[in-house]
Amino acid sequence: MALRAAATRAMFAGAAPHGFRRMCSTATVNSFMPPPITAMGNGEGTPGREQAPPSTNLFVSGLNKRTQSEKLREAFSQFGRVIDARVVTDRVSGYSKGFGFVRYATIEEAEKGRVGMDGKFLDGWVIFAEYARPRPERTPPQSNMSNSNGYNSYGRE
Repeated sequence: MALRAAATRAMFAGAAPHGFRRMCSTATVNSFMPPPITAMGNGEGTPGREQAPPSTNLFVSGLNKRTQSEKLREAFSQFGRVIDARVVTDRVSGYSKGFGFVRYATIEEAEKGRVGMDGKFLDGWVIFAEYARPRPERTPPQSNMSNSNGYNSYGRE
């Protein structure tokens, strides 16, 4: 056993590059420096994204794939009257896409729910709650019957 330890030390001491020795070292010096909090955004919600204005609708991300709308409603109802709780699901599999929305009766209850559930566990996963952003205006779909040269897909004008 002592012979194996001596051989291993000799192998690491001479042949291994400096980075590998540092990785295998038991020293407590930690060279990792996380970015400052100010560089990550405003300190609330998703890092690097500006906070949406307060509303009664909350966006909840980080949901487990098996979380159902009823479980989401149950978790958020301890902070106020929940009008609607909806987990967005995949049309084919029926599993959660990992996010959902919770609508409260008042902005004050929504604030309590956001603060109370942000960073908490639901179905074994850490979830994040923030105010939902309003949906951007969608432009009406354009017809794909004609392409850029003026002909439709059948070669006629």
